Amino acid sequence: MKITASLVKELREKTGAGMLDCKNVLVKTEGNLEKAVDLLREKGLASASKKAGRIASEGLVDSYIHGGRIGVLIEVNAETDFVAKTDEFKSFVRDMAMQVAAANPQYVAKEDVPEDTVERERHVLTQQAINEGKPEHIARKMVEGRLGKFYEEICLMEQNFIKDSNMKIKDVLHEQIATIGENIKIRRFARFEVGEGLEKKDENFADEVAKQMGN
Repeated sequence: MKITASLVKELREKTGAGMLDCKNVLVKTEGNLEKAVDLLREKGLASASKKAGRIASEGLVDSYIHGGRIGVLIEVNAETDFVAKTDEFKSFVRDMAMQVAAANPQYVAKEDVPEDTVERERHVLTQQAINEGKPEHIARKMVEGRLGKFYEEICLMEQNFIKDSNMKIKDVLHEQIATIGENIKIRRFARFEVGEGLEKKDENFADEVAKQMGN
């Protein structure tokens, strides 16, 4: 049986589980919605969305340095200090720090992107579509799809997980909440790269030729 997007959406609305979790159990149950709900409940995934609304004020600040050239500081919150000290939570935080180092997001979630930044990008994408010869009403639809790609580039939660490209970070987070049994929130991060924002040294062309000639 083909698992349609509408069926996945319906299961998600019923359980609050992640999109990927919903799709996986629907495949396993051959599209049987009731069995899929039961399977999600058995795995503890159906209640994860309820946990996501609870306050998380404990947690961990971790760092990751890659090759001495890229450094990341990240804060991830949990509800209790007990969970924050577990190896599973520490491993998740480290994975998120590595994700930031590798994928260079600018924001945690779509909601964090300033509206003027989104509108500027929407304007540029609209003009691109019009310049490609698309009618305005088609251009507007294309822009919404391209904005999704824009968010994937700059928002951590929308990015594909570097350890599993079939999952987005928001799905990884959702599974972690279900597994640990507490709300977890990626609060903030900072990424540093050697030479970032600095003007690179640009040698004079005549000097470069002179060096090559041995002068």
